[in-house]
Amino acid sequence: HLKDLGIEVEGEIKYDREGIAAHAKNLANRVKGNLEASLVGLGVDVIEGRGILTGKPNEIKDAATGKVYTAKDIIVATGSIPFVPPGVTVDEKTVYTSDGALELQSVPEWVAIIGSGYIGLEFSDVYTALGSEVTFIEAMDELMPTFDREIAKLAERLLIRDRPIDYRTGVFASEVTPGIPGEKPVTIKMIDAKTKEHVETLEVDAAMVATGRVPATSDMGLEDMGIETNRGFIAVNEKMQVLTKVEGGEIVPNVWCIGDANGKMMLAHAASAQGISVIENICGREHVVDHDAVPAACFTHPEIAMVGPTEEQCREKAEKEGWELGKSQGNFRANSKALAEGEGNGIAKVLFNKETGKVVAVHIIGIHAADLIQECANAVA
Repeated sequence: HLKDLGIEVEGEIKYDREGIAAHAKNLANRVKGNLEASLVGLGVDVIEGRGILTGKPNEIKDAATGKVYTAKDIIVATGSIPFVPPGVTVDEKTVYTSDGALELQSVPEWVAIIGSGYIGLEFSDVYTALGSEVTFIEAMDELMPTFDREIAKLAERLLIRDRPIDYRTGVFASEVTPGIPGEKPVTIKMIDAKTKEHVETLEVDAAMVATGRVPATSDMGLEDMGIETNRGFIAVNEKMQVLTKVEGGEIVPNVWCIGDANGKMMLAHAASAQGISVIENICGREHVVDHDAVPAACFTHPEIAMVGPTEEQCREKAEKEGWELGKSQGNFRANSKALAEGEGNGIAKVLFNKETGKVVAVHIIGIHAADLIQECANAVA
C-alpha cells in the first residue's frame, strides 16, 4: 500500500504491546476526566457512590453510606456490563470480555472471539493487525447477524476472507474453560445451536467473549418502586419516562431512564440524545428521540456505518405500510479520493421511499464511513 504511494519503509516495523495498552487506558481516563471536569464546570454536584431507589418518590439512597438524597426528578443512567453466557468462565486473562481485552495483557497467537457483532469485529481487526489468528464462534447461521445482509457479505470479503480468520456459525460455546498462558490452552466446547449436540472442541491461546451487553440495573431498588424489568431492561415510553412494566405499564412519576439501561439503542451517543430529550421534557418542552435517525459505526478497516433499518427491514416496512422502496447505490471505486488513498473497496447505498423521496436508511462500508454517515443521518432526520 505504501509502495503504491511512493513511500518506502526500511527495517522491521514493531509495536509495543504495553504502549498500545497504555494508550487505550489513558484515552479512557482522559475522556472520563474531561466529562467530570465538564460537570464540575457547570456547577453539578458529583457524589461518589452507588445510588439505589428507596421506594419513596423523589428519593435516592447511597447504598454504601445509607445517606438519602432528594430530587424533583431522578434519571436512571446506569449503563450496561458485558454479557457472559452460561458455561463460560471468565478470568480476564485467557478468557475475557471487552473490558479485559482493552488491557491487552498479551497478544495470543490464536484467539477465539465468541460473537461477531460490532465488538467482535473491531477486536478481530486489532488482533489480526498485531499478528494473531482469529476464529469467530457465532450462534446464528450467518456472521454479523444484525448487519444489513449486503453489507455483511462485503464485510466478510474485506474484513475476514483475506485475513487469518476462520469461523464457525450456528454453534454455541457451551463451555469455555480458562487456560494458563504459555502452559495450558483455553478449551471451548461447541454445541449445535438447534440440536444442542456436541460438534467440536477447540483449544486456543485465548478467548474473547463478545456476546453483547446486559443492563446494569440489578439490586437498585426498582422493585420497591413497583418497576418490573424485562431481562434487566427498564421499560420507558417515547419520552423516556419509566413505566412499571413493558405491556400496559403506568408512568412512574418523575423517574426517567436513558441509555443502555432501557435497551432502546445501546450506543453512547444515543444515550446522550436521550439525556437531552429527558431534560427538554422535564423543562416542559415536549421532545422525542427519533432512533431511526441515530447512526452507528463499526471502527474496522475499512469502516462500516449505518443509519436506519437494514434493507431487509425496510422492505418489510414498505410492504406493511404500502409504499415502494427505492435503492440507489454507489461504489467507492468510482470515487477519486478513495482511489487516491488506495481504498477503492466499498459501497454506499441509500434506501428511500419512491413516492415521497424521503431517505429511510443509508448503509456504508468503506474508508471514512463513520464520518460520512452523519450527513446521511441528517437526511434521514
